[in-house]
Amino acid sequence: MGKKRSGAGLTGPQQAAKFLGLSVLSGVVLAGIAIPGAGALGLAAKGTVEGFDEIPANLKTPPLSQRTTILDAEGGLIATVYSRDRQVVPLTAISPYMQKAIVAIEDSRFYEHGAVDLKGILRAVNRNAQEGAAAQGASTLTQQYVKNVFVEEAGDDETKVREAQEKSLGRKIRELKYSIQVEEELGKKKILENYLNITYFGQQAYGIESASQRYFSKPAKDLTLEESALLAGLVQSPSRYDPVNDSQEAMKRRNVVLQRMADVKDISQAEADEAKGKPVQLKVTRPKNGCITAVKGAGFFCDYVRNTFLTDPVFGKTREERAKLWNQGGLTVRTTLDPQAQDSVNESIKDHVNQDDKIATAVTLVQPGTGRVLAMGQSKPYGFGKNETQINYSVDKRMGGSNFGFPTGSTFKPFVAAAALEQGISPGRVYNSPYQMEYPSPVQTCGNKPWVNTDNERLENEQESEVGPYGMTQAMAKSVNTYFVEMIAETGLCPVTEMTTKLGVIPADGTKLPEVPAIALGSEGMSPLTMANAYAAFANRGVRCTPVSIESITDSHGKALTVPKSKCERVMSERTADTINTLLLGVVDSGTGTQAGLTDRQSAGKTGTTDSRYNAWFVGYTPNMSGATWVGSGGAKQVSMENITIGGRYYDKVYGGGLPGPIWKQAVSGALAGREVASFTTVGLPDAGAAGGSARPGTPTTPVKPAKPGKPGGDGKPGGRPGGQTGGQAIGGAANGGGATGGTPTDPFPGITLEPGIIGGRDTQ
Repeated sequence: MGKKRSGAGLTGPQQAAKFLGLSVLSGVVLAGIAIPGAGALGLAAKGTVEGFDEIPANLKTPPLSQRTTILDAEGGLIATVYSRDRQVVPLTAISPYMQKAIVAIEDSRFYEHGAVDLKGILRAVNRNAQEGAAAQGASTLTQQYVKNVFVEEAGDDETKVREAQEKSLGRKIRELKYSIQVEEELGKKKILENYLNITYFGQQAYGIESASQRYFSKPAKDLTLEESALLAGLVQSPSRYDPVNDSQEAMKRRNVVLQRMADVKDISQAEADEAKGKPVQLKVTRPKNGCITAVKGAGFFCDYVRNTFLTDPVFGKTREERAKLWNQGGLTVRTTLDPQAQDSVNESIKDHVNQDDKIATAVTLVQPGTGRVLAMGQSKPYGFGKNETQINYSVDKRMGGSNFGFPTGSTFKPFVAAAALEQGISPGRVYNSPYQMEYPSPVQTCGNKPWVNTDNERLENEQESEVGPYGMTQAMAKSVNTYFVEMIAETGLCPVTEMTTKLGVIPADGTKLPEVPAIALGSEGMSPLTMANAYAAFANRGVRCTPVSIESITDSHGKALTVPKSKCERVMSERTADTINTLLLGVVDSGTGTQAGLTDRQSAGKTGTTDSRYNAWFVGYTPNMSGATWVGSGGAKQVSMENITIGGRYYDKVYGGGLPGPIWKQAVSGALAGREVASFTTVGLPDAGAAGGSARPGTPTTPVKPAKPGKPGGDGKPGGRPGGQTGGQAIGGAANGGGATGGTPTDPFPGITLEPGIIGGRDTQ
């Protein structure tokens, strides 16, 4: 048996009740509305429905939910998001055909009657009495508008939506009283405009502008006669008359509207007949909503913007308030996304890592001194399909990122060095730095109880040839694990955790950084945005700025909303930052990060690789851009990046300088192409002890032996160091060609050589 449409197939008692209700309603209209002072005459017993005079007279019209447009920094469209796809337009932007069609089919006496059409009610009562059923209704267009206001106010609350649409005498009475108010306050043209903007037309389109774009890919002002008639016919039952799913049924309904327009003399019969003879011709624009539709691979950045809005108190005291404002929409959000930087990030990712690879990569770029997030991309696209994800690898868990972030390996070591320098430790400080050692014990914490190595935990350097003594410059370039653990033992854990807190280096799961020496090796999970923004403080000579993604927001009326501002504060001295910059210039010039070095400007950075090669990082920066590249396992299953093919290229071992480094280099090179070339302020660094030599700074020693076959670099396999480089490459000048005052480049380690292919420190946890 076919499904009955609404209003058909009522039982005898239901028919009688509906007829009685309409009869009572006519009495209410005549007695209560025509003569309001008489009260709710004709109403059922008290308690069945509110007394007419007791109903509040002020209808509070909620703002109509609309689409929100998210733009990049240059005004280009990133994405359109909405709770309800609606674009509010004035009546002058709606085709006259559409205005006439909706009035003709829904309320042909609209301009003749008041809030309630008494003739219509009596006609409906008479016809329904003759047929013994509810064959005809009597709602005016104004009443329909009021009902839609109730539905809009209900939002996504299904219970409230049902209450707003319930077929009860009580709701009808309230609707009538509010209709009187609306007629008095707005007038006919404004009511028609509001009605056309609030009404649902099917296919997720609310309001006539969105409906016109959805079905015909044109603005509502350009709708033709037959197109207007088709859309007007949808209002009664958007699903039944949906032209996308049933063009024949839609055509029948369209022709009914056309004939009604002819009957009320809005068009001639000849015009109606001509339009009826035309087929239904659609040019459908499919619904596009949410960050999944973002262009330029900016889906995750779009999601980050949304989460920023929902979590920042500047947009509302509670999440519920912020969500209501976001869902209401109608916003134009101009963001910090730099289209050139975003394109460059996308291209670099595409050139190095495939979407269907076992591992993933994520790249985030920020601007030192402003905190502006310039680009954000990853190899697994935003979506629900195979090899897609909704997890944003670039951000913390609370902002839609992974549950725990990713261990950072040796990219954490500059934070340890910065803390030590702030404590007065010289960059020439030498530690024994053996290949293997037990974690020093005890180590002072922020509390009264020191950390003690009760389990005799041990750590080691990446290569057996890495045997000290070392000074800070060489230890940073070679990424010597034991050096930095000895350093953290001397400084204590508290200065390091205090430094990371000031830098915003908080684990991605929101927990507190543990006070254990292993943090020196990057044992805790962080997000790329956290790391990129922390390194930006080095580039900005010790001033850290909180990350921001929103430049400005205007509401549907063009009013500017307050947006979060970056907060900048000094977290270390200029001298400390300049020293770190000089140290990390050496990492890129001749240390583990040579493959990441830019050719047209100074760049500094640090590599990092964790145990079992589950994660590899390069975090680097220039004076005007900082970026972090992570490569690793995005899912629950950890993938060891040894003997693996990534992006169609075989790697015997992946390490921070060998894959993340080149990704970073290409991304940043493109992002900065044609832009200002800035230089670091560098410092002269003292000479330091060499591997295998005495602890006295500056003592020359024998060059380090080449790496064993199979170790990172030196074996010539894909994934090793760049072709043509061999052992014996000397460390370059501390500042890529000069000290603090410029002049002749100096070699801080005369007679000392390093073999290429030295990996960043491992996470020994």
